[in-house]
Amino acid sequence: MITTLIILFIIGYICIALEHPIKIDKAASALVTGVLCWTIFVIFSDLGYYKISKELQYHLIHISEILFFLLGAMTIVELVDAHRGFSIITDRIKTTDKMKLLWIISILSFFFSAVLDNLTTAIVMAALLPKIIRDKDDIWFFGGMVILACNAGGAWSPIGDVTTIMLWIGGQVTALNIITSIFIPSLVCMLAPLIYLSFNVKGKVNSPVVTKELNQANLPTKKESNLVFSLGVIGLLFVPFFKTVTHLPPYMGMLLSLGVLWFVTEILHRNKKGTHKASLTVIGVLKKIEMPTIFFFMGILLAVSCLQSVGILDELADYLNNKIGNIYVINVIVGLMSSIVDNVPLVAAAMGMYPIESTGVFAQDGIFWQFLAYCAGTGGSVLIIGSAAGVAVMGILKIDFMWYLKKISFLALIGYVWGALTYILLGML
Repeated sequence: MITTLIILFIIGYICIALEHPIKIDKAASALVTGVLCWTIFVIFSDLGYYKISKELQYHLIHISEILFFLLGAMTIVELVDAHRGFSIITDRIKTTDKMKLLWIISILSFFFSAVLDNLTTAIVMAALLPKIIRDKDDIWFFGGMVILACNAGGAWSPIGDVTTIMLWIGGQVTALNIITSIFIPSLVCMLAPLIYLSFNVKGKVNSPVVTKELNQANLPTKKESNLVFSLGVIGLLFVPFFKTVTHLPPYMGMLLSLGVLWFVTEILHRNKKGTHKASLTVIGVLKKIEMPTIFFFMGILLAVSCLQSVGILDELADYLNNKIGNIYVINVIVGLMSSIVDNVPLVAAAMGMYPIESTGVFAQDGIFWQFLAYCAGTGGSVLIIGSAAGVAVMGILKIDFMWYLKKISFLALIGYVWGALTYILLGML
């Protein structure tokens, strides 16, 4: 059964990677792979239907949290966009120089992802890019660099990435320590590809063609744009605060923010009629949400959760522990593995395999947990479906898996390696 599941997962992965040549949407391949994995598990396992259904229900809770979070964030972003709120940012970005713009976008993504989280920031930046860049290849390239910057920025913040949240809540790291110990390696992880590109990328980006609306009366007013943009930003910033105060899952804060924004926009446009009102309300923007992205997420997470329930990921963690032993090498490998399978079960396996000790590398804020936070947070950038931010940007901007592999993966690997070396060198000082 295990061999069959691994083969099925690999075939599904290949179908996702070859989405354009085989002309089958990646969401379809992901869903089929995810469901078939669980089907094989329930048919050939000796655990029985009841235990396996309980496993599926357990994973579905966590998958649903991610999907509701993603759906809420995408709706807020689309609502702000419908009110032309992003013009507040795009109107201030005047440069068309490719490298200058790349630095600006990457730095913004890096710090925003630490304050919000890498998934929310990736969604916001993916919505911004088509507003300031016209050509598809340039949008894709900038989208790829956004993924690198978001994952690097999320790694050093206790609320920036789901794996750092897990380690923080689990007691493996403290908030101040993860910031002070991982910030510099994460910064290097973002800067190394940019420095490399500074010697190779020249030229300018083409700005989108601005078309004037035929009916100016149908446009949101400046006051309405500013209000919705401000509420959208406050709502997104509110999510980590809500999580810290209430300890409820982040999707609850996101849904609360969406509900408030929905309430306000309904009141704001209550006297308007027809299609104009519909396009400026949540009901209208929901039609613009990329639902294939949601299904793609669900399929991928279902497949990975099945591998976790079968025990494949735990066996892999045990193998690394017994055959390699060196904590630095183990973490580097875990980071690279997280670009293939989700980093959450890999980190969960490490947390279960290594109990927190009073002293040493496995103590609270020990070097094993610090380095794990960095590697698991940034290693997923090597492949576009290796992180939540990557999957979100892939769905929103329609980035091709193979294109990312050819154009971005090497840059992500440069940043990942240099950041890891920086952490190791700092530990020797």
